[in-house]
Amino acid sequence: MKNMLDERAKSLLKTLVERYIADGLPIGSRTLSRASGLELSPATIRNVMADLEELGLISSPHTSAGRVPTARGYRLFVDALLTAREPGGEAEPQLAPALAPGQPQRVIAHAAQLLSNLSNFVGVVTVPRKASVFRHIEFLRLSDRRILVIIVAPDGDVQNRVIFTQQDYTQAQLVEASNFLSAHYAGLTIEAVRERLKSEVDALRGEIAALMQAAVSASFDDDAEQVVISGQRKLLAVQDFSADLEGLRRLFDLFEQKTQLMRLLDVSSRADGVRIWIGGESTVVPFEELSIVSAPYEVDGRVVGTLGVIGPTRMAYDRMIHIVDITSRLVSNALSQK
Repeated sequence: MKNMLDERAKSLLKTLVERYIADGLPIGSRTLSRASGLELSPATIRNVMADLEELGLISSPHTSAGRVPTARGYRLFVDALLTAREPGGEAEPQLAPALAPGQPQRVIAHAAQLLSNLSNFVGVVTVPRKASVFRHIEFLRLSDRRILVIIVAPDGDVQNRVIFTQQDYTQAQLVEASNFLSAHYAGLTIEAVRERLKSEVDALRGEIAALMQAAVSASFDDDAEQVVISGQRKLLAVQDFSADLEGLRRLFDLFEQKTQLMRLLDVSSRADGVRIWIGGESTVVPFEELSIVSAPYEVDGRVVGTLGVIGPTRMAYDRMIHIVDITSRLVSNALSQK
């Protein structure tokens, strides 16, 4: 797509997107002529805009003769035309003292608030993933079909989870399952245990295998506790959303359920650096007027989570990239200092 546009068309598209982000009003040819600084006739600009519209990069709202960017137009803008700010700008002094080393939960909560405050949109941060290797696992029967799972990590950290099973187990069966897991899987990551259980399930007695799979899933798949969200109410003040109550309702459902959001952020954690998702260009972001700017963060050089800003597609992408990039690096530093 980028190669299909000449420099004049790229310059006009860049100007149009920047003006629309700044003003929120459809851009007409006269405004575009003044803002672009190009010495072009109104007829030439109208022809270029017609070409951009034919390529699906801009569209014309029914009530206006001006044009606005489409999801495809925003994508080309952020991929090829955006002039990103250099790191070390105005946001860093505000962030640095607030992300001092501390308990991970506190650092993550502060980071989500800062992302929201600096962007005026929603800040999201996934909780750091632990290296889920266990040294010992134990099952304790609490009542019918209700079992306490006790997992001891190599560093002595203990996690407790209560799981509900489809059938009742005797304490003798629970001891058998605990001994089998501790003897055969100790030292492996939970992901490795999950994969091996799939392939070895036939060799185990069915009810014991089902118990172990339920324990592994329940202990490490709790999405609701794995993402911190700050500033949802700020979207109520965003002009692009305020007129669409049904859209706002679906947005708040996304924050409430969190599962879809977690899947998106999990994909972002495998990206290198800042990633931008634009609604309407794919099924990844389910809302046409929504964009997400995200980046992974690390602890001691290992990616353990993702953070980002969620807001309207009409956002100042250069500033959001800057905020997210800096926050990612500061969170990594704060969590890596013991």
